[in-house]
Formats: sequence, structure tokens, C-alpha cells
Amino acid sequence: MFLKRILFTGVCLFVAVIAFAQSKLDSTQILNEVVVLGDRYREVIPSQRLSGEKLEALSSFSVADAIRYFSGVQIKDYGGIGGLKTVDIRSMGTNHLGVFYDGIQLGNAQNGTVDLGKFSLDNIEEISLYNGQKSEIFQSAKDFGSAGTVYLRTRRPRFTDGKKFNINSYFRTGSFDLVNPSVLWEQKITKNMSSSFNAEYIYASGKYKFRHTVRNADGSIANDTAAIRKNGDVHALRLEGGFNGFTGSDGKWHIKSYFYDSEKGLPGAIVSNVWKNSQRQWDRNTFVQGSFQKRLFKDYEFLTNIKYSNDYMRYQNPDTTLMLLDNRFLQQEFYISTANKYSILPNWDLDLSVDYIWNTLDANLVDFPYPTRNTVLAVLATAFEWQRWKAQASVLSTFVFENVRKQNRAKPDDKSEYTPAVFLSYKPLKRENLNFRAFYKHIFRMPTFNDLYYTDIGSIKLRPEYTTQYNIGFQYEKHFKKGIVGYLNFRADAYYNEVIDKIVATPKGGSGSGSLYRWQMENLGYVEIRGVDVSAQIGWKLPANVQINTSLNYTYQKAQNFTEYKNEIEKKWYGGQINYIPRHSGSAIANIVWQSWDLNYSFIYVGERYHNSANIRENYEQPWYTHDLTLGKSFHYKNTKFKLSAEVNNILNQQFEVITCYPMPGRNFKIILKSDI
Repeated sequence: MFLKRILFTGVCLFVAVIAFAQSKLDSTQILNEVVVLGDRYREVIPSQRLSGEKLEALSSFSVADAIRYFSGVQIKDYGGIGGLKTVDIRSMGTNHLGVFYDGIQLGNAQNGTVDLGKFSLDNIEEISLYNGQKSEIFQSAKDFGSAGTVYLRTRRPRFTDGKKFNINSYFRTGSFDLVNPSVLWEQKITKNMSSSFNAEYIYASGKYKFRHTVRNADGSIANDTAAIRKNGDVHALRLEGGFNGFTGSDGKWHIKSYFYDSEKGLPGAIVSNVWKNSQRQWDRNTFVQGSFQKRLFKDYEFLTNIKYSNDYMRYQNPDTTLMLLDNRFLQQEFYISTANKYSILPNWDLDLSVDYIWNTLDANLVDFPYPTRNTVLAVLATAFEWQRWKAQASVLSTFVFENVRKQNRAKPDDKSEYTPAVFLSYKPLKRENLNFRAFYKHIFRMPTFNDLYYTDIGSIKLRPEYTTQYNIGFQYEKHFKKGIVGYLNFRADAYYNEVIDKIVATPKGGSGSGSLYRWQMENLGYVEIRGVDVSAQIGWKLPANVQINTSLNYTYQKAQNFTEYKNEIEKKWYGGQINYIPRHSGSAIANIVWQSWDLNYSFIYVGERYHNSANIRENYEQPWYTHDLTLGKSFHYKNTKFKLSAEVNNILNQQFEVITCYPMPGRNFKIILKSDI
């Protein structure tokens, strides 16, 4: 009955919004809007991008689902709609990936990761992924501070002539008892100012059938059980609001507020024949941010960003057979940044950016030190073009000052680091869009608050974790006026990465020698990563106005653990492929559009891998792949455009695990109704 009431409420909300909007519409004809994103000034290393209709057509529920289709990316997915989803780029670790939301980074000083499963695609206009860093110099210092970056850009209101508002509504239902209504309202206030408001609610029971197979050391099956995944329910509410404006032709600004509140069950790992867990987690994430950009003189432009975030998390384990826990954390962040770009010559720019970040963490843990971290980032960067050469170089200075409120607790030493980066590209042919590129970048990441202070695990002696990246590659793009091929885009990159002083958790013994009861964070790891990323996009123009867009992505990675071993057990890890990194992975997308119909097929493949750097039979994980299919039909009723879509994921009902002992859903479906007013 509860589910039926929610379903009924969602449908009523969806219909009410449409009815209200219809009453407000005048007789203005709705025109197809042409969106010009603008030139990306002196971009040396192009990004991988998903935007517009290509992004909407994917069988993706969250941002993490969409990023799976980029090359060089590994997703850690713990299963279900509410399961944790994090991104690892080129095997350097989740903590080395910066995630930016409308130009400002999403921070997490507590554990350094961003759960991309919390971010819906309904309000996202474009997702872009950069290796190294975004190859622009006019940006905040934080943009230079990660080994790779993901940029999420939300929709900016655009209005056809005579329109004062836009309303987009979604309603999804399907497997897992899913109920997911959302609405986006965009309002034109003045010629140069607009507002937007987006609300989304998600309910899902998280129940799905699965098979769990346990194998012996020789590969034979020890146990093969069918069951239903439980305690994976999620209740989530997301609210976003913002104002956007222009100050003439030489300035722009925006203000955004964000609120996310959820309660979800954590189904946990299936071990020791335990099929149901009772752990739960509550999250409340709030932030307010703003940005202002202005050209003051012909050769000088400045950008300033400011943000405050407040993140609360509660983790509860009521199972007394394990360990009774009710942990609560509250982290706060204040961030301010300024970037200053000066054009020395028409083809030579210089930028100075300075950021300040304040982080604090409160927790109800025993003897918690209540840390505060003050970070100052300053970067000097330059961009230069000469004939068919492009070059960018930067030096980032990082200063970290840490304090604790507990008088009897020690704190880490203050840190200062200087990290360079150089990017080059060359276009050998004047009339062909062929570019060769290369980059070098040295960067690091600070230990998180959990690494340093978590009870019985953290260590204040931890050093930063360093990465060094080398990349060479090329890209060829061509548009054809005749023939069935409309466009071609092919790119390939080879890279070598090093991760030094990798922060890992190691067993320290407990009740006896070799016990795994107590763990400690230490700098032990050294990893070498060699890889190749290849991607191709081809657009086809067939008779009867049939358009086909295809995309192929492939990644090869040899990511080896060369940590010095101290005993025969650790020797097994030496030279092994690091955990959960496949040698081979890839994806394919085909989107077919004919009149008001569109059909989208997507395929993801992840090759064999190991859940431990000891590449032995007991740690072997089989390859997995999924086929997804979406069929959509667009139609109009009066002045409203509708689209009804049916989506089937994992068509072949493959049983697989991204993380060992965390089974993923088999075949599942969604029905989606969208309206544009």
C-alpha cells in the first residue's frame, strides 16, 4: 500500500505540473533551440564528453552510470540503486580524481571520495572527463590539483522568443519497486537574469534476485545459491536552485544551492552464508556556491568562486554479533578562489590563481581529535600558441596547516609541495583536423581525515600519496558532406603512471600473530601503470532520414604492484595486477534516430581481474558484460512535447559482481515519461 500511495502521488505531481504549465502557455510557437556551447579556448588535451541527446539516450540512472562509457575509467559499484559508486581513472585511485560541479570541486576531506550515485542526470547538461587536468589556464587553483577531473555542468536556462519559462518533468518506475518523479522549472526574470529549480524524489526497495557462486582453489564450484538481495532500500530527496545572469557582453555570474537527504540500507557483502545485513546509512549534503567572471580591461579578466558545504553522515550497525556501531560525522568546508588572466600577446596568456580551503570534521568516536585543515593553493600558469603548436605549463604550490582540538592528540607536520605540469599539442596538417599531443604531470593527494584520525586505524605519520603521469596520443576528426558517413572522430593515447607512497591499510595483528583483527594505515605502496586508451565515434546518414551515431571505447591497462615485500606472503603481491583493475575493458554505443523514434543500444565489457594484488586462483574474478536497450517515442500534445521510453538493462540476465561478494542486479527494466514545456 505504501508503494501504491507513493506511485499515485508521483503521477499526480507529474500531471499537475503539466496541467499548470499548459494553463500558463500563450500561443507562442515553440521552436527547436540551437545551443552553442562556445569555443574551448586553446584546449590542448581534448576531453571525453557526453552531452545533450547522447547523454539522455544512455541507459543510465546516475552520473556514475554514464561515466562507465568513457575509456580509462573503472567504476566501483556495490550494487543496486542506492549502492556506493566511485570512479577510478587510469588505476591511480579514487582519491586522485577531482569532481567539479558547475566549475567548483565537490570536496570530501573525511574520506576523499565522491559518491557519484547521488547525482541525477535529469539536471545535467554535459559530463566531461580530463586526464591530467582541464587544459585551460583560466580556472581556479583546485582545477590543477588532481591527477584527473570530471566536470558536471548543469542546465543553464535558455528561452525561445516570447517564452518566460520552461518546465521539464520526468517520471520513472520499474524494477526494484522504483518510484522516481522529478521536475525542473526555469524562469526568465529579466533579459540578463534567470532562475531554475529542480526537485527529485527516489524510492526503491532495492530487492532483486541474484546467484552467488563460491569456488574452490582449483576453480570448481563449492557453493551456488540463488537468493534475493535485501536491505538495499533507498529513500532520497534532492533539491537544487539557482540564479544565472550576465553583466553585459563581458561578464557572467551564477549562484547555486544544493540539498540532498537520504536514508538507505546497506546490504553488505555476502560472506560466511550471511545473506542479509542490517546496517543503515543516513546522508544529508548541503552546499551553496557562487561564481563571478568579468573582463575588466582588454587584456585582463578575473574569476572568483566561493562555496560553503555542510555534510552529515550517520552509519548504524545494530548487529551485536559483529560490532555495535552508531557513528556520526559532520564535515564542513569553506572555499574561496580567485583567478586572474592577463594576455601578454594575442597568442600568449598568463594566469595567477589562489585558493583557500577550510575543512573541519566532528565525530562521536572515542577520543576523536576534531581536526581542522587550512589549505592554500597558488598556481602560476601560462598558455602559448605558435603556428600549429599549442603549449601550456603550470606550477602549483600547496600549503597545508593542520590543527586538532584535543590537547593530548598529536597532529601531522605542516606541508608544502610544488608540483609542475606541461601540456603540448601539434597540428601537422593545415587542412586536416589531426592533432598529436603529450603531457607530463606530477601531483599528490593529502591523507584524508579518516586516514589520519580514524579510531585505531589512522596514523598521523602518513606522507602524501604522489602520482607522476606521462601521456602521448593523437586525435583525428573529420566531417563529410557526401556519403553515408557524416563524421568521424578517432583518438588514441598511451600512458605511463607511477603512484608512490601509496596509502594502504595493512593488518597489524591483534589477539595473536598474523591476526586480521586490527588494521593500520601506512605508506607502503608503489604502483606502475602502463595503458592504452582508444575511442572512435562515427555518425552515419542513411536513406529515409535515418541517423546512426556509434561509439567504441577500449582500454588496456597493466597496473602492477611493486611494493617491497617483507615476507613470503607479501612476495605473492609483487608485480601483480592491482585489485579490481582488468587488463582489458571497453564499451560500445549505437543510437538510431528515425523521425520521432529512437533506439539506443549500449554494451559494457570488463575483463578478468583479481580482488587482491596476489594474482592467484583464489583471488580471480571472472569477466562480466552487460547489454542494455532503450526504445523511445516522442510526440506532442497541444504545446507540450512528450517522450515515452522503455529501458531494459542486462538483457541477457548475466549474474556478475563488480566488487567481490556484492552481487549486481540481473535483468531489470524502467519506464520513463518525460515532458518538455
